[in-house]
Amino acid sequence: MQAPQSNEVRVGKKPVMNYVLATLTLLNQGVDRVEIKARGKAISKAVDTVEIVRNRFLPGQIRVAEVRIGSQTVTSAEGRQSRISTIDIVIEKVNK
Repeated sequence: MQAPQSNEVRVGKKPVMNYVLATLTLLNQGVDRVEIKARGKAISKAVDTVEIVRNRFLPGQIRVAEVRIGSQTVTSAEGRQSRISTIDIVIEKVNK
C-alpha cells in the first residue's frame, strides 16, 4: 500500500469526526481539492464525512467534483482472495 498524497484523506475505523477534521484542516491549509478514499465498511463513513463538511461546516463553499467507485482484490492472511468495494470522492472549493 502506498503512502497517502498530501490532498488525500483515507477513511478507516476511527470516528467520522476525525476524518471531518482532517478534511477541514487540508481545506484551511489552502488545498483546493481533497480526495476522500475508503473501502469496504468504511464507505458509509466517507460519504458521511463529505456530507458533514459540505452541509454543516462549509455550506455553499464545497462541491462534489467527482465520485469514483470500484473494487480491489485483497488476499487474506490465509491466502484466500476476495473482492472489496472502493470509493473515491473528490471535493473542491466553489469559486465565488
